[in-house]
Amino acid sequence: MRGVNKVMLIGNLGKDPHIDYLEGNIGVAKFPLATTETYKDRNGKLVSQTEWHTVVLWRGLADLASKYLHKGSLIYLEGRLRTRSWEDKEGNKKFATEIVGDNLIMLDKRNEGSHSANDIIDDGYNDNQSLPNTDENLPF
Repeated sequence: MRGVNKVMLIGNLGKDPHIDYLEGNIGVAKFPLATTETYKDRNGKLVSQTEWHTVVLWRGLADLASKYLHKGSLIYLEGRLRTRSWEDKEGNKKFATEIVGDNLIMLDKRNEGSHSANDIIDDGYNDNQSLPNTDENLPF
């Protein structure tokens, strides 16, 4: 049986996306994403609990994030968990768990003159950057 590694989050960016370009001009963007749950405790008092996630986006999604997202942006993100390990300068083993994004929707309200998530899709970007969104690519 195959496993499932799927993450779906709605949250706000904690910082502007930081983008680097690897060999071959491959973009990789990284930013922290905050998700907050609110519940009532036994006394009926509202309690908020915030989790911070490190998000990594590749290629076209990285370019879109650096162009359209900023600190505080509200997004819906689909992706998968990835854990990396490395040794620091002192030889200690370090670990980082990140969300590698496959799909992103901007949820901020649209201001006049700004772009929305639908504008991005219409620009021909998709999560793989393999095919632009045109009628000729539809299988039916």
